[in-house]
Amino acid sequence: MKGNRAVELPDDFWIPIPLDTNNITSLSPFLVPQDHLGSPGIFYAMSAFMFFLFVTGTAINTVTIACTAQYKKLRSHLNYILVNLAVANLLVSSVGSFTCFYCFAFRYMILGPLGCKIEGFTATLGGMVSLWSLAVVAFERWLVVCKPLGNFAFKPQHAIACCAITWVFASIAAVPPLVGWSRYIPEGMQCSCGPDWYTTNNKFNNESYVIFLFCFCFAVPFFTIVFCYSQLLLMLKSAAKAQAESASTQKAEREVTRMVVVMVLGFLVCWMPYASFALWVVNNRGQPFDLRLATIPSCLSKASTVYNPVIYILLNKQFRSCIRKMLGMSGGDDEDSSTSQSVTEVSKVGPA
Repeated sequence: MKGNRAVELPDDFWIPIPLDTNNITSLSPFLVPQDHLGSPGIFYAMSAFMFFLFVTGTAINTVTIACTAQYKKLRSHLNYILVNLAVANLLVSSVGSFTCFYCFAFRYMILGPLGCKIEGFTATLGGMVSLWSLAVVAFERWLVVCKPLGNFAFKPQHAIACCAITWVFASIAAVPPLVGWSRYIPEGMQCSCGPDWYTTNNKFNNESYVIFLFCFCFAVPFFTIVFCYSQLLLMLKSAAKAQAESASTQKAEREVTRMVVVMVLGFLVCWMPYASFALWVVNNRGQPFDLRLATIPSCLSKASTVYNPVIYILLNKQFRSCIRKMLGMSGGDDEDSSTSQSVTEVSKVGPA
């Protein structure tokens, strides 16, 4: 892009690579296909991927919510949090993924600036609720298993309060770009929207917002998850050592270790790209970058609407059994061993 970009730059979008034009508005992602940013095949491939996330994520999370509503035995305190996670995932898949599928198919943000703000806000809100829900699940397991507060009982009202807190924290992160602290603009290939991670030295104060998101919305949940699950693993290893001759105890310890590793890796796959991207931007202010790198964080966060339910819900024996029953499938899972059952035998641990 020729000329003084700081003067020409519109408030509602920013294209992060130089373009050979003196009129950047003529290439606005709200007006024309962004074929100057990539081949049509890339856009159509992304559209197909987003359609897969929309269909699969919406189906899995809708079934989870419907199953909980149908089967009373699923309404335990931990499952309330998992349903909260499913609601957040449903919000992202049904609005965020669908919007991206539609816009990638046209190769530009055909829904305009308002649609961009709605998609960006919805995806950020749902993503933050999902993120904090994962931290709450870890915190709940730590309270119930390690008993740091003695005989304190984690009851359904506590779970509901924790779910409400996730929405409050998510709103604190998602609302500011709507009122002038950062902004929601097209990102990556300009067919999805999110907070402005990359522009600097402007009236939107993006630098402080990026630092806020990294500290409050990544570092705090991440260290909560790491601390709580590490304490859980230490306790299970101690119990396994005390019952070294018990095959079921050793199996439980291995299964829970594997599950914790999967949970932490799932969190990192979803959120580490955003955190890394934010840190890179802070340390490389105003530098151009590969558009595909800016698209990866959005794709991985939206993909969490599929792999989070698999990790936290479909691998939960109770949910899996009830879902199979609701769908009229075999109920063979009722006799399967599960990680939570094995752990309960050792230390009264495991998803409800």
